[in-house]
Amino acid sequence: MKKFLFALASLLFLLTACNKSSVVVEVEKDLYYEKDTASELVIKITDGHDPVSGLKVNAVLAMSDMDHGQVEAAFKEIGEGIYSSEVELPMAGKWEIVFTFDHNGESVEKVITYDVKEPSGIAKINDEWITKEDLEFYQFINELHIAINREQDKEKYEGDELEEALAYWDGQEKLNQDRNQLITQIIRLRSMALLALEKGHEATQEEITEQVKQVRTQYESVPVAKKMIQGFGEEKFWSKEQQQYELIVLSQKVQNDLIAQVRKENPDVNEQEILYLAQKQYEELLISQVNSLTIELL
Repeated sequence: MKKFLFALASLLFLLTACNKSSVVVEVEKDLYYEKDTASELVIKITDGHDPVSGLKVNAVLAMSDMDHGQVEAAFKEIGEGIYSSEVELPMAGKWEIVFTFDHNGESVEKVITYDVKEPSGIAKINDEWITKEDLEFYQFINELHIAINREQDKEKYEGDELEEALAYWDGQEKLNQDRNQLITQIIRLRSMALLALEKGHEATQEEITEQVKQVRTQYESVPVAKKMIQGFGEEKFWSKEQQQYELIVLSQKVQNDLIAQVRKENPDVNEQEILYLAQKQYEELLISQVNSLTIELL
């Protein structure tokens, strides 16, 4: 009898071992909780080191520490072994996620525990957040420059020319309400600042202070700019400008490198053509740099 039980136990162990899947499910992109908003849950499924494609993946999410019901998710494949689903969660916290799918003729169930957090911003560049405050500042800076240019055009033009100029700035104000446009501006500057750091450049406090001093003099000479900055909050504005000009100084160093390189390679070209060629290379370099970064939009 003992021998029979031992044989049965061995058989059960063997069956369990045979059914144990080598497939691994990992969360590929950070999942965040936002109230009344669906978030994207992206997973990667591999067998060994190979991505597994062509699966019909479903999941059930439930909180580990409390009862908030279950959230069901059906996934679609968006890349080789990469699957995505939209899930609307009731709160942040620890969630148990049970994935089910068929692979090689067998039913597979994988369970992971995932800590869902509230986002610290609206997007990330290499794990550095772009915050709502960043977006607010960029929007204000654009408004400030539009207002300055509008006042200058009122002094410069009249009649139809003035109407045309003011209509243009009206269009720029509408464009400035586009959140994606503002995020793009932030990504462009931060990307080139990161490249400058990779190249060994730095923005000294003296360089930043000097540029902020110059722009402060310019703004204070324009009544509409001075009034708008006061409304925004002077201390808050100039603190953000210090941070902004650190990025600007760094990006300028990349531009200067390119200008020097173009000038060296084209000794007989005039200065205007040198600046044009350098700007073209800058845009190409920017695209390459952005593509090399991990950027997540929430």
